Amino acid sequence: MSTQNRLTHIDEAGAARMVDVSEKAVTARVARASGRVLVSPRVVELLRGEGVPKGDALATARIAGIMGAKRTPDLIPLCHPLAVSGVEVDLGVADDAVEITATVKTTDRTGVEMEALTAVSVAALTVIDMVKAVDKAAVITDVRVETKSGGKSGDYRRTEADGADA
Repeated sequence: MSTQNRLTHIDEAGAARMVDVSEKAVTARVARASGRVLVSPRVVELLRGEGVPKGDALATARIAGIMGAKRTPDLIPLCHPLAVSGVEVDLGVADDAVEITATVKTTDRTGVEMEALTAVSVAALTVIDMVKAVDKAAVITDVRVETKSGGKSGDYRRTEADGADA
């Protein structure tokens, strides 16, 4: 059975295991993930203007996302510790949400998709923490890998055919 047809972190007996990547080639790898935090019109107004009561929400979330990417193997038990060589977290204020993208780079034996997803997730959680005094109903949504490159499995780019449920 190929690795595309089975869960790689589960052995034949069904026990969790950390995948052995020692035989894999060291290659340049990049992953980009995105997500959104749905917020109230008042939060949008504050983020575009005077800011929220706790301070600079977007700058704080950006730093939190970078820290999250670096701490991914501490949070996800079977994720390999990697030499992350770069993390960019971008946040933008749309009419109904804060839109977040994270790009993570490495030259290593395994990809950085989980690091990109963690960066987006931690940035989104931080946005909620920063705006909760104004909007207790903020919602994190659409966290997903958009692109990945490098490694044996090749490149991936999310398409409309993948859909929101992919």
